[in-house]
Amino acid sequence: MPQLLEIVIDPKDLDNSDLLRQKAAKQAGVPLEKVAHLEILKRSLDARSRFPFYRLRVELFSENEIFQPEPAILTNFKTVENGRRVLIIGAGPAGYFAALELIELGLKPIILDRGKDVQARRRDLRAIQQFGEVNPDSNYCFGEGGAGTYSDGKLYTRSVKRGNVQKSLRLLVEHGAPSDILVDAHPHIGSNKLPQVVQNLRETILKYGGEVHFGQRVTDFLIKNNQIHGVATNDGQQEFFGEAVILATGHSARDIYYLLEKKQIRLEAKPFALGVRVEHPQLLIDEIQYRQRPRDPNLPASSYSLVCQIGGRGVFSFCMCPGGLVVPAATAPGEIVVNGMSMSRRDSPFANSGMVTSVEISDLKNFEKHGVLAALEFQKSVEQTLFSAGDGSQKAPALRLPDFLKGKISTSLPSTSYIPGLFAAPLHELLPDFIYKKLRDGLAEFGKMMPGFFTEEANVIGTESRSSAPVRIPRDAETLMHPEILGLFPCGEGAGFAGGIISAAMDGQNVARGVGKWMVS
Repeated sequence: MPQLLEIVIDPKDLDNSDLLRQKAAKQAGVPLEKVAHLEILKRSLDARSRFPFYRLRVELFSENEIFQPEPAILTNFKTVENGRRVLIIGAGPAGYFAALELIELGLKPIILDRGKDVQARRRDLRAIQQFGEVNPDSNYCFGEGGAGTYSDGKLYTRSVKRGNVQKSLRLLVEHGAPSDILVDAHPHIGSNKLPQVVQNLRETILKYGGEVHFGQRVTDFLIKNNQIHGVATNDGQQEFFGEAVILATGHSARDIYYLLEKKQIRLEAKPFALGVRVEHPQLLIDEIQYRQRPRDPNLPASSYSLVCQIGGRGVFSFCMCPGGLVVPAATAPGEIVVNGMSMSRRDSPFANSGMVTSVEISDLKNFEKHGVLAALEFQKSVEQTLFSAGDGSQKAPALRLPDFLKGKISTSLPSTSYIPGLFAAPLHELLPDFIYKKLRDGLAEFGKMMPGFFTEEANVIGTESRSSAPVRIPRDAETLMHPEILGLFPCGEGAGFAGGIISAAMDGQNVARGVGKWMVS
């Protein structure tokens, strides 16, 4: 049997395979020449001491022990061109991974997405970045690959019990992602590399007989006797039919929630989180985390994860992007939404992170008239309020971090990665009072946790409001089907059952298997 070992290695030696084999052989008590294979299972950076180092969990195979890598998942795929049809609404990670799972099950996925393919999306991202023009069907949230394609590609998830994390990662590698994601504790692809991976996923779906249709915004559900048979798109211009419908539209497809309510398909109110994005110089975060300025070139841009309780409510960092950029993530004209992203090298001079606090349904007394959509309408109202404080462009309201805590206007703002630009604005007045006070107190606590975090060099930028869906589309815990509409399978972040690329991908796989069970029952 191979030996399981934990090896400690200096960052400068991380790619030195000979040294790693020597360390493993010595620890295992095996002569170096008898080490047949060394398989790295997990790799994580430990920066708690003055001199950061990597911890590697490895399997050592001695002579006579044969290492057999698992066969590629795609070797199990066969054509489904004439298979039974399943509609998938949304070409994000939930939709694409559901499609791959359906192909494995012998079912034909037909994917409909309101947006454009990954390459065509670039023009609309440029338009929002440089000209403040928001295409409501093609932006940082809508289009092939969903919100993750052009907003970072972080693959870390805590939802390891919800599905097969390793299968999702392996499929990404088989479609061009770097193999490092299989072993890194916090895997990341980057917004420069992920689009090609997403395109490769689409090509696999098409190769095995699936279909992908862009520019198809769902505007009606075709339901008879409480069973869905298909959907109409673009105000009835086209209709698509299938034996089941997987609804994987993402957390920002508000029109889908409105359509469900109009069709009297049950929805549920759901808490979510809302706040701001805080941007620091990366050098400063490196100095805090590594106690180095500049950092050792063998170390990656440092990150952080912060959480505290303020008045019984959580305040926490979200989607931290070391060496990253702040980007405009509005999905309709007249709103300000910001998000973060990093390229694969994470070499921007800035670090940014969402800083959000929980919003409970009990907080929304003034929105009760909207029923289960109260949180959605609250979210929208905050985004529109911040937009109205500006000049009609995608410039975002901001304050220096100390001024945000003091509730005063900044006379100037630090440099930023946010291309549309920032303007000083009274975020302490523009944000709902209970949100501002929780964030103010939470950020003060974070300043105590990370000495140096509380600095004039940091921008607080509004608003980070799309961390999760403000509505849940219910489903049966066993069948994963909507409890009242046969054949309708809510899925992913938009349904309220995922939060990130990998958790959405796993949910897509789980739902696809649920569809398979239902269709053969």
